[in-house]
This record gives sequence, structure tokens and C-alpha cells, in this order.
Amino acid sequence: MENKPIARTLRLLSQLMELHEENSFKIRSVANASFKVDKLPFNVADKTPAELETVDGIGKSTASKITELLQTGTIKELQTLIEKTPEGVMEMMAIKGIGPKKVGVIWREMGIENTGELLYACNENRLIELKGFGAKTQAEIIKAIEFRMASNGKFLFAQVEQQAHDFMGQLKAVFPEALKHIAGEFRRYNEVISELSIVIGNNNREMALDTLEQSDLLKSVKMIDNHVTGELENGLLVDITCVEKGEYFKTLFLNTGTDEHVQAVLDRLSEPLDQPESEEMIYKKAGLQWIQPELREGDTYIEKAAQDALPKLITLTDLKGSLHNHSTWSDGVHTVEEMALYCRDVMKLEYLGMCDHSRTAVYAKGLNIERVLQQHEEIDHLNKKLDGFHIFKGIESDILNDGSLDYPEEILQRFDFIVASVHSNLKMDIDKATTRLIKAIENPYTTILGHPTGRLLLSRNGYQIDHKKVIDACAANNVVIEINANPLRLDLDWRWQQYALDKGVWLSINPDAHRKEGHHDMQFGVYAARKGGLYKERCLNALSLQQIQEVFKQKRA
Repeated sequence: MENKPIARTLRLLSQLMELHEENSFKIRSVANASFKVDKLPFNVADKTPAELETVDGIGKSTASKITELLQTGTIKELQTLIEKTPEGVMEMMAIKGIGPKKVGVIWREMGIENTGELLYACNENRLIELKGFGAKTQAEIIKAIEFRMASNGKFLFAQVEQQAHDFMGQLKAVFPEALKHIAGEFRRYNEVISELSIVIGNNNREMALDTLEQSDLLKSVKMIDNHVTGELENGLLVDITCVEKGEYFKTLFLNTGTDEHVQAVLDRLSEPLDQPESEEMIYKKAGLQWIQPELREGDTYIEKAAQDALPKLITLTDLKGSLHNHSTWSDGVHTVEEMALYCRDVMKLEYLGMCDHSRTAVYAKGLNIERVLQQHEEIDHLNKKLDGFHIFKGIESDILNDGSLDYPEEILQRFDFIVASVHSNLKMDIDKATTRLIKAIENPYTTILGHPTGRLLLSRNGYQIDHKKVIDACAANNVVIEINANPLRLDLDWRWQQYALDKGVWLSINPDAHRKEGHHDMQFGVYAARKGGLYKERCLNALSLQQIQEVFKQKRA
């Protein structure tokens, strides 16, 4: 074994010892030995244990650890510490800008066990509340995590949306006369993007290919047949297909939908596609209503399109209010009034639903009963003060381990509406997790089921639940299901939204905003909702102020 892997092993041991708050002298001793071994001019493996003990900076104790590593391939003490440490916490220690001591604080005081949870906490502005942290450290951690997430070749849609549109702007400048459009998973508004697919229709295909190959629009450019591939500055792969204009709409169709969707449409054609003048013509020839790109996942909507029964998909302008938001009362950045004014004056909405964290969420400054009452007084005052706008008294109540909500009944009945969410004990098996949710759904005070699986895209899988049972329970108990619009969540997953709609369940596109600008995340929720087939007539916050007041009134009754 070479010196470097030995040094890395000792360094990991010292970091885990520091994480678990062991003797500081021993930690320094192992850390110093790690540094020393890495710089030695000879191979440590060639030395006897007695010789190692005499090396300056190693000593008897560390020499025995190195000998154990050389003889067995590991160090028992290290293995014991690894077994005591969640895998995600080990991953957090590799993030630039935070050492083992800070990781220990994040883990023990905030209950965060992986990088996805850490990124979400940073976005909710929670880290700056911890001793030894600040806004600058929080910003550096966000940057480091996003860089690590990008290195696996996958990106959140929100991470690349602007870059994709900027790149299309550059292509338009290079090919002003050409037909061009983004296709693939980006055009379908997939929540995770691994490649940006673009189709260009030009009168001279060869010239277009040569222009792209010689330009500096992309890094690592390659040309294969009629494709030019490369990547953007952030590492996102790009595949540009160049065709003659007559082949453009056929190629755009073929490159937009999933293979299953494309084949389902082609199977309905009685003659070859040739050179259609639009995508609409392709669907018309197949006897189908034109299917929006975001619905071109599999064959789910083929029969509805055949019956001219596709929904008119929801848009951002359909939304009249913003529900499930956090203020400075818990872990938000802005006050209730600042959030309200932003929704009224910038977002042009009619109402705001405040849902600060409940008392069990101590890591997020959850509201005890006294603070709930104080916040309600403030909201009453603001509602008298604000013209043409209303603030609803909500709470994001933690769903406790047994499925109960976080306050006694006399407090629950004071809220206009309640978002019930799971934030703790995410490792229940599917039966226990499902039972827990259903009990919360059956609570008569639950208005909305918040982020049903707790997933964090690209970093934490949601806890396993029986989606059908949970959705059926919401249908039976008149509980709305949230589409959490935070780009890291987008939960309820679009793949289950159609089932919910078929069961008569209403959905709500909630930003889970922790700052004023967070309300704009509703756009990403709209994208996810459109993929699920949502239309405004079944979206809770597409109701007018008067309509939603009546809904909340009936629920409380």
C-alpha cells in the first residue's frame, strides 16, 4: 500500500473522531500523522512496527494503527466509527467549506443526514441560525452542493432552465432563418434533465453542421452523422440534430416524446409521415387531438386525445393565491407583511396562506401555542390594513410518528387551513409510513397533505408509501394533495397526479416559499402539474378569494 492511501485513511479516521467528539489530543495526533505520512520520502509499508514508532510525528499508537491497516486492509477503530455514522453524513464531510465539527453540529442539532437535506435547509435559510455559521458559509455550501450534484451529469430543471433559453438565444443569432426548438426531456418539463436536445431545420443541413462544429457555442464538440454534440459551461450535455426544413416537424416530434409515446402515435398512422407541415398535422393524421409536449410520456393520454378529451392544462396565470409559505415567525427570511405585499403587488395574487412550522419543528423555530396566538393577532391587524388582499391563518403541522397533528384540538380549530407534512422519522417501512399518513389525512382538521413523500430530487428518495391508499384516503376525507413547487421536491410526483384527479382529489400548487422570491417557484409547480394533467377547475389555489374562503369555511364546519 502506498503512502497516500494510508494518509487518506488516517485523515478519515481523524475526521470521524472529530465528528463524534472524541479526545481532542488523539484527534490532533492522528491528523498530524496523516499529514506526516503523506510527505515522507520513503514507503511506510517497508518499515517494521518498531521502525514506524520512531518516525517523528507518528508514535506508538498511530504506528499500531498503520500496521493494522497494512495487515488487514482496515482499522477496527475506523470501521466502528463508520458504522456509527449515516452514509449521508459521511458524504456531507466531503463538502468543501464545512469540516467535521460543523457537520456534527448540522447532524446533531438539525437532524440533517445527507446533502439533499442540507441543501434544502440552506434554501430555507436555516443554517445561519446555527452558531459558527453565517450567510456567507451558507452560500458557499449551496454552491459546493450544486457543483457536486452537477458532476453526476444530471440537473434539476430549475438549475438549467435559464441556460437552456440563453443557449437557444445564441442559436437564433447564428441561424436567424432556421427553424429551431428544444425537444426531449426539457420540452416535456421533466423534473430532472440529463441532456438538452435541440432540433434545427435549415435549408442547407451540411452548412449548419459545419457552422456548429466550428463555433465556440459548445465545449468538447463532436459531429456524428447529422448530430452535433457538446456541453455547456455548467456541464450539461447538448445534442443538436440538424435536418432539412422539410424534415423538421417530423424530427421534432420524434425527438420530443418518449419512445413509447412516439410509437403509440406512429401505430395509428395509415401512411408514412413524409414531410408534415406541423406537429399538429402528425397527430391529426393519427386521428388524435394535438398532445402538449409535457403529456408525451408513454401512452397515458392517447385514448383521451382520440376522443378529443384532453384537459386544458393549468397555467401560472390561473393561480389566484399562494398557499404554504414561511415567514420570520419560523425559518423564513421575510415578515408576513413583506410576503403579503410581494404577493399582492408583484405576483398580482388575491391571497396568501401563511404556514409557518409547528412546535415540534424546533430546528425551524416552530411556533409554540403562545406564538401561534401572537401571529394570529398580527394577521388580523394586517388583514384590516391591506386593501384588496387577504392573509389566511395556516400552519404546516408536523405529522407525528403516530399520525397525529402537532397541536391540541382547541388550537387546530383556530387555523383557517392546515398543511400536514412529515419532517421526521423518514425511514419507516411502507406499511407504517402509509398508516401514519392516512391517520393524518383522516384528522378532520387536515386541509392539505404536504409534500407526500418527502423526496429531495437527486439527493434523497422519498419515503416509501402506498400511493393508491394515500390518494384514496384523501378522496374519502376531502383532503387536498400538495404539489410542492420547490424545484428540489415537486412532490406529489406528476406520475400520480392523474390517478388523484381520476379519484376526485383536488391538488394545490404550493411554493413552500421561505422568502419573497420563493413564490416564483410556483412556475415549476405548474410545469409538474401540467405533466400530471392538472386543469384549473381542480386546483385549490386557482380558486378566487371568495371561493377559497367558502372551501375553508366548509372544511372547518
